[in-house]
Amino acid sequence: MVASSLVKPRSGEPSVPTEGMTTTRNPLAGTVHIETLRGVRCVRLSVLTDETTSPERQREADDIAAGALNIVFGEGDGLREAVDLDVSASKVSPFDRPALGQWLARPDEFDALVWWRFDRAIRSMSDMHDLAKWAKQHRKMLVFAEGIGGGRLVFDFRNPMDPMSELMMMMLAFAAQVESQSISDRVTGAMAAMRRMPLRWRGGGKPPYGCMPAPMPEEHGGVGWTLVPDPDAVLIIERIVRELLEGKTASAVAIGLNEDQVPSPRDHWAVKQNRAKGGRPGGAKGLIRDAFNWNPTVLTRMLKNPTLLGWKMHQGKPVRDDQGNPIMSTETPIMTREEFDRIGALLGSRSIENGDRTDTDALLLRVIHCDSCGGRMYLNKQKSKKNQAPVYKCNFHARGGNCDAPAHIRGDWVDEHVTAEFLRLVGPIQTKHVVEIPGYDPEPELRATLAEFEEHQKQEGRQKSRHARQAWQERADALDNRIAELETREKVQPQRVVTPTGRTFADEWTAADTAGRRAMLIEAGVRLDVRRGTRGGWRKLDTSRVDFTMTGELDPAAEGVAVAAADVTAEANRTDMPAIPGVVARLAQTTAEPVHTLAEPVADPAREHPEPVAELVPERVPVLA
Repeated sequence: MVASSLVKPRSGEPSVPTEGMTTTRNPLAGTVHIETLRGVRCVRLSVLTDETTSPERQREADDIAAGALNIVFGEGDGLREAVDLDVSASKVSPFDRPALGQWLARPDEFDALVWWRFDRAIRSMSDMHDLAKWAKQHRKMLVFAEGIGGGRLVFDFRNPMDPMSELMMMMLAFAAQVESQSISDRVTGAMAAMRRMPLRWRGGGKPPYGCMPAPMPEEHGGVGWTLVPDPDAVLIIERIVRELLEGKTASAVAIGLNEDQVPSPRDHWAVKQNRAKGGRPGGAKGLIRDAFNWNPTVLTRMLKNPTLLGWKMHQGKPVRDDQGNPIMSTETPIMTREEFDRIGALLGSRSIENGDRTDTDALLLRVIHCDSCGGRMYLNKQKSKKNQAPVYKCNFHARGGNCDAPAHIRGDWVDEHVTAEFLRLVGPIQTKHVVEIPGYDPEPELRATLAEFEEHQKQEGRQKSRHARQAWQERADALDNRIAELETREKVQPQRVVTPTGRTFADEWTAADTAGRRAMLIEAGVRLDVRRGTRGGWRKLDTSRVDFTMTGELDPAAEGVAVAAADVTAEANRTDMPAIPGVVARLAQTTAEPVHTLAEPVADPAREHPEPVAELVPERVPVLA
C-alpha cells in the first residue's frame, strides 16, 4: 500500500527528487519508478492548552512520515498545511473544519494528506466513511504517522480496485469512535464533579464574558483553575451600564461599540487567544463571518447572565450546593446583586414595545393616537406624491383590528402644535439630574428559585431507583433551604438623589435631536389624540380635532407655570392700580415657534423697589414703552 520507495541516485543525479518529478527507466535495466507526492500536513487540537499534542509535535511526526514516503509539503508561500486549533473531531467533521475543509474542496492541488495520529483526523465511523469515500473518489493517499502500536498507517486509495484500504479504515474508525465515547464519558463525569467544587473552573473552553481563567490561589488548595475578572471586558461592561443609565437604548449602545471596533463577547476570547475573529454562525449553513458584531440581543443576554454575579451555570440554571445556595466560580464577582437587579429592571422596562427608535424622524411616534380606536398613528411620507407633506395615519390594518373613524393629519402641523404646547407648559422648568442608588430586593431571586423548585417538583415519583430518589430529594431540600433563606432577607429601598442642572427644558429641547425630543415627550407622558377631520381646503391645523394631554412627574411643575402665567395676566389686566407713566404691559400670544427666555422686569425711576412680573412664566413678557 506504500506509494513508492527511494533508490540510491547514480552519479550526477540529484540526491533528492524535486517536487512533482516523475522518473521512469527501463525496468529490465534494474531501475525503479520514483515519484514525489504533493502532501498536505494536517494539524488539529481540541484544546489550545494541550501541550502533549502541540502543533510542533504533530508537525515533527508528519515531517518524519512524509520524508519516508517521499511526500513534500512545499515551502514559504507554497506551504501546504491545514491547521485547525481548538476544533473538536467529535463535533466537527473534516469537511467542516476551517483549514482542512478548504483543502478538501480543492483536491487537484495535492496527492496525500498526512496526520500525526488517527484521532487527529476523525473520531466517528460516519466521518471516516465520508473521508474514505472522498479519498477513493479523488484517488488520494491518507497517511497517519503513528498508528496502532506506534507503526505508520498508509491508506492508498489511488487504486480504486483495492478494497483493503477502505475496510481497514472502517475497522479503525470503529475503534476510534468507541475510544471517543469513553473519553466523553470520563470528561462528562469530571465536569460534573468540578461543577460542585466552589471557585473551581473546569479549564479549557471559553469562560463567561467578563471573566478569565487564573491558577487557583494557594489558600483555596492551589489545584486547578478559577475565574478572575478580565480587566478589558470589565471596562466594556462598565461602559455599557453607564451608557444605559444615561438613557441610551441598547441599540444605540451596540452601534457605538461596533463603531469603536470593540470585540463582541463571541470574538473577545478569540482575540485574547491571538486567534482570528469570526467564524460560522449558528443556523447559517455555509456562511462564515469575519467578525461577530454587538447587537441588542447579545448585549441584553450578556447583562442578564447570572455569571456576572459569579454564579456557576449549567444548562441555563444555577449550580447549587446542598443548602440551595448558588456555587461561586470566582471570589470577585463583576456585579453585586443590587447592581444586577437594577440593570435587569432597566432592560426590562425597555422591551420591544417600549423601546425607542432612532431609525425614524417621526417626532410623535408613540405620542400621537387615533381618537376613534386609541391605536398609535404612524408617519407616512407619501413617497408616491411629490411635494406633499408627510401625514400621520391610523394604522389599524397592521394591528389586525378595526377602526370606525380612522384619522389622518398633516405631520408638520401637529409637530409644531405639540412642540408649542409642550414648551408652553414646561419650557421654563429647570431640568434635574437624577442619581438612583440601588437598594436590594430578594424578590427576583426568590421568584427564580421558586420557579426552579416547581419545575423540579414535576419530576417527583418518576425515579425508579433508590439512589435516584435520594438525589431528587437532596435537590428538593437544597432549593427549599434557599427559598427559606431568601424569605428572611429584608428589602432595602433604593434612594433617589435629585440635583438641579441649571438648564431648562427649553434649553434641552433646542440641543436635542428628533429622537431626544421624542424621548422627552414620552417621559413627560405627552399624548395627542386626533379625531377625523372634515373635508375642505385647510391651510392650518384645526385645533378642535386634537386633544393635548400630559401626565407624569412634570404635571405639578407645569401647573405651577400655568398658575404663574394666569397671575401675570390678571396683574396686567387690573384697573385699580395707578398707571405708571410711559409703560404698557401685555402678554405675547402663543406661536408655533415659542420663545424660551424670561424677560427681566423694567425698573421705573418713580418706584424705589420694583417687583418682578412672575417667578415662572411660560413665555416672554414683552414690555413696550
